[in-house]
Amino acid sequence: MDRVIIFDTTLRDGEQAAGGTLNIQEKLEIARQLERLGVDVLEAGFPISSPGDFDAVRLIAKEVRTPVICALARAHPDDIDRAWEAVKQAKHPRLHVFLSASDIHLLYQLKKSREEILEMSRGMVARAKKYTDDIEFSPMDASRTEPEYIYQILEAVIDAGATTVNIPDTVGYAIPAEFGSLIEGVFQNVPNINRAIVSVHCHDDLGLAVANSLESLKRGARQVECTINGIGERAGNASLEEVVMAIKTRRDFFNLTTNINTTQIYKTSRLVSELTGFSVQPNKAIVGANAFSHEAGIHQDGVIKMPITYEIMDPRTVGIPASSLVLGKLSGRHAFKERLAELGYSLSEEDFNRAFTAFKELADKKKEITDKDIESLIAEELRTGSEVYHLDRVQVSCGDRGIPTASVKLTTADGQVLADAALGTGPVDAVCKAINRLVGVPNVLTEFTVKSVTEGIDAIGEVLIRIESEGVTYTGRGADTDIIIASAKAYMNALNRLLAAKRVAG
Repeated sequence: MDRVIIFDTTLRDGEQAAGGTLNIQEKLEIARQLERLGVDVLEAGFPISSPGDFDAVRLIAKEVRTPVICALARAHPDDIDRAWEAVKQAKHPRLHVFLSASDIHLLYQLKKSREEILEMSRGMVARAKKYTDDIEFSPMDASRTEPEYIYQILEAVIDAGATTVNIPDTVGYAIPAEFGSLIEGVFQNVPNINRAIVSVHCHDDLGLAVANSLESLKRGARQVECTINGIGERAGNASLEEVVMAIKTRRDFFNLTTNINTTQIYKTSRLVSELTGFSVQPNKAIVGANAFSHEAGIHQDGVIKMPITYEIMDPRTVGIPASSLVLGKLSGRHAFKERLAELGYSLSEEDFNRAFTAFKELADKKKEITDKDIESLIAEELRTGSEVYHLDRVQVSCGDRGIPTASVKLTTADGQVLADAALGTGPVDAVCKAINRLVGVPNVLTEFTVKSVTEGIDAIGEVLIRIESEGVTYTGRGADTDIIIASAKAYMNALNRLLAAKRVAG
């Protein structure tokens, strides 16, 4: 079978999704998980875009050794030089150069001729080639570019040293048959195409990113650029888990394979969702909460008798635990550790002790603790690992006749204790105002979402909050059986991300 190269751009294009900002340690954590997942190429970022992005790419290049570590650069000398500085310590470095190709972009954005673009493409690939032999080139907005011009550019950049040529559907405009024909045309009309891997990068504006990517594979492309959970600019990118599982499940049709360890898919999806703050919709293919749920009686009957009747994939192949073991307050350390292992968690002794203490506290509040409860609990514990301010205590008074009042106590990283109180239009508003009086960072709350992790009156409530400061959005999440406490935790999580970003920028 032919092997498809999986190029993951979660940390570059995925992070460009509005509100998806990650700090350096979060990026490194995701990069390490992507390495365990088995991605072939990891696009770690866009180094020229900010000092923080440069530092993150450089750290990942040093720490993550198995996949190719790729850095994005515009077709500009400074971009290419900066990108190389970021990835030069990688075991397998790659430079990814891009430049607009469509007449729409040339006329309205770049104000350059086709001849100028052709020469810039050739020259900047040659510059990148001085640093490394692994060069990728993307003619941006290829799906709205005349195919004959695409062929010209690709021939020129391959002659200049490009070893991968990527055909991006930058604005999600293409239809599968049309995009497939473009890929087929590349093989038929670019004389030196045998010297390069053909890649595709599809966006989901029309909901066709995965379909376009799979059609491209049928027409000869052998690299797919994608993201975990399909996150990215606007409507997002082709979803890695959907592309990979389509190839695996329909091996009879594609006759292709990948290096992906599919049992790591669910864990990777949860991690990216947790750190970016983007919830996975219940009906999301492969990793959604309902992806392997059956409500209709006919379906339930079939699955009980033989799962293959209505399940084309075994949930375990994507890392969803088959066991439904329920823990409670009498469960010990060993049972808890075993369940964490089954769910894919490997914690340090210190983190495990904190998690077990939190588990016992939760067990006193809930009769039964499910896998979803444990996942939420672990995520909550990991969120408190590198805080500028820690939420120590919250006290709220409210009612239909009273004025909502909240008092909060915070502790700083160096042990300083801060306390204050505030009035609000409701208990959550009062908590946020009290926290703001102590932290003192101007921001605007732009989104507040509450959901329950499981069913029942004693369910853990998860809160997602987005705040905006100086035009940048920061996401925070918090979980607790008390929704007011969960809200306070989420707000503190968002503020800590904001403060950490300002510290890096400053």
